[in-house]
Amino acid sequence: MRLSALAVPLLATALGAPMHDARADDPQPSPAAVPQPADQAPAEQAPASGAASDQQPKTPNEQVIEPELDRRNVKVTHIPSNDFEVGLFAGTYAVQNFGSSLVEGVRLGYHITEDVFVEATYGQTKVSDSTFREILPGGIFPNPTETLRYYNLNAGYNVLPGEFFITKHTAKVAALYLIGGVGSTQFDKQRHLTIDAGFGTRVWLFDWAALQVDLRDHVFSLDLLGERKNTQNLELTGGLTFFF
Repeated sequence: MRLSALAVPLLATALGAPMHDARADDPQPSPAAVPQPADQAPAEQAPASGAASDQQPKTPNEQVIEPELDRRNVKVTHIPSNDFEVGLFAGTYAVQNFGSSLVEGVRLGYHITEDVFVEATYGQTKVSDSTFREILPGGIFPNPTETLRYYNLNAGYNVLPGEFFITKHTAKVAALYLIGGVGSTQFDKQRHLTIDAGFGTRVWLFDWAALQVDLRDHVFSLDLLGERKNTQNLELTGGLTFFF
C-alpha cells in the first residue's frame, strides 16, 4: 500500500500534471470580508500628508478681514409732533395783463396725518393799470391802483419727505409737497371763483419753526377788456411757519 501511494505522485510527475496542495484550494476569507460588529466604528483614515493635518477647520462666523470705517455723528432734527401751524409770507404776485406786484399774507394750517394737511390762506396785493392809461384815456380802473385780495382753502400732500444737510454733521427735516384748492378773489369790486394749485417745500429750522417756499397758480375769470376769459396768475412766496 505504501508503494502504491508513492507511485501515484511519481506517475503524475512523469506525465507532466501539476500537483496542488489540497489545503491551497480552500478559499481563505479576506480581512475586509470578515464582518465587523455593529457597535465598532471604522478606523479613521490617516491624513494624506503632514501639511493637511496641520490645517484647522474654520468656523462660519470667523471674519478674515475687518474693515475700518470712519462713521460720522449726524444730528437730525425730529419731525415735530405739533399739528397746528400759523405762518407769514411775502413775495410776488403776477396778474395776467397787469404785471407783478408785492404780495403778503397769512396762513393757518392743520396736519391731519404726517403727510396730509389742510390750509387756509389770505393774501393781498396791488394791481396797477398804468400801462393801459398810456393808451386808453382814464385807464381801466376807477383809480390808478386797485387792491386784489384772495381767500383760499387748500389741501396738501407731502410727496418727498426727507432731510436737508446744512453742514456735514447737521441735517434738517424737509418735505416737498403738492397743494391745491378753491377760494375767492376780490378784484375791481367783483368776486371771482378761484382755483389754485402748485407745490412748495418746507425745511424745519427748529421743532417749532420752518422755512416755507411756495409756487402757486391762481386761475379765475376776468372781464375787464370786453371779453371774459380765464387768467393765469402766478404767485411765488416765502415765509416762516410756526407750529403749536
